[in-house]
Amino acid sequence: MKKLISKSILLITLLLAIGNVSFSQVLEDYNPKWQEGERETWFSSNDRLILELDLETFPLAYFSFEFPDHSVVFVGEKLWFFTDQDTAFTEQVEVLKQEFPESNVSLTVFKNGISSEQASVRKILKSEPIESSANTIGLVSEKRNLNRQGVRDFFIVGMITCLLMITLYKSAYPFIFAMMIKPISLLNAEDFSESGSLQKFFSGDILLYVYIVNMLLSLAMVTAMVVFRQEWLELRLELSFKTLIALWLLGSLLLLILTILKFTAIRILSYLFDLGKLEFAHFFYLLRLVVIATIFLILVCAFFLLNEFSAIKMALEASFAGFFWIYIVGILGLFLIMVNRLGFKKYHLFTYLCIAELVPFLILAKLVLDLGY
Repeated sequence: MKKLISKSILLITLLLAIGNVSFSQVLEDYNPKWQEGERETWFSSNDRLILELDLETFPLAYFSFEFPDHSVVFVGEKLWFFTDQDTAFTEQVEVLKQEFPESNVSLTVFKNGISSEQASVRKILKSEPIESSANTIGLVSEKRNLNRQGVRDFFIVGMITCLLMITLYKSAYPFIFAMMIKPISLLNAEDFSESGSLQKFFSGDILLYVYIVNMLLSLAMVTAMVVFRQEWLELRLELSFKTLIALWLLGSLLLLILTILKFTAIRILSYLFDLGKLEFAHFFYLLRLVVIATIFLILVCAFFLLNEFSAIKMALEASFAGFFWIYIVGILGLFLIMVNRLGFKKYHLFTYLCIAELVPFLILAKLVLDLGY
């Protein structure tokens, strides 16, 4: 009797388990069709899987997708989504075609060291439940409509324009250019001598130099905004090449205005603190630091945009964090130079630098952080 009851319970359990399983017919298995991409040139992306998807046949069927963690998925030239962890989900063919209105689209998965065994794409007759485990979670990434090539075109045009202006400026003002760009000035602090040579901030040559620096900084900031806050931008603007160029030029102009206001504030504070003509040495010392940090930002953007697009978000996060700490260290270095060379009281200089530099910079960094996240 006990054996009969045990067999009955086992049979009922199996029937219930079978009843909860939803079978699905595989219409097409795309996994054997994966093409593993390799680095072709220094500018091309590597470590990628490429697959052609048919969006014309079986519009009521579903695609079953499985992607590994930290993958960046493109459909055509548009960034579809990125994964923070292993991801498995289904998407109806008809819904996918509404988002990408083409008969055949190219699916590209970027990840360092990815292989065809790590990703899976199948076309199935009906949506099947995806088993969750510690390494397979539902879709956690946000879909985007970022055109990768459009961002690259914008950045390349902006960078070439900046390089052209730098070349023209170097030809027109070689002495000022050499004096303003050399990193050794951060150590010897030659501008803090009584015979400092930069005493005409509002002259055309100095303002042009400041504007070129702001063009470089604006180029990095607009690129970062597209990477971090694309959806926020799309709610307000129609992102295109012309729009990005307009944002870049407008940002350069706004940064120039802020720079002029900052210099004016430093001049007023130096007068109130009775520091003489210290504002020139103060301003141009930190401007050199900004130039070096901005050039580093541009190089990072250029490398990851043209070579490792999938890792650009992490690279920019680290770069902007580095920019923040470099500026903080620059303020500390400025304090030490002023104490050793100018003979003012330490608390007097500390109060001056907090009002003129530290507090405004921390407020600006907080606003940028809130905008980025």
